[in-house]
Amino acid sequence: MSASLLGLYLAVYAAAGIITGLGFVAFGAGRVLPGASFSGGARALIFPGAAVLWPYVLYRWLRGA
Repeated sequence: MSASLLGLYLAVYAAAGIITGLGFVAFGAGRVLPGASFSGGARALIFPGAAVLWPYVLYRWLRGA
């Protein structure tokens, strides 16, 4: 695997993570944890983890667990 192909994979993973993370903190956090109230600061703290772990976050979000 060449370095440019690896860089492309990482860029696609990061872009998907940013998109999923932003959507999750805007709309999905309340669905996954119903009854919880998230302030802007809490959403800012959740975003980096949601962006890095986006496959798991997306799975949980879509299942509505």
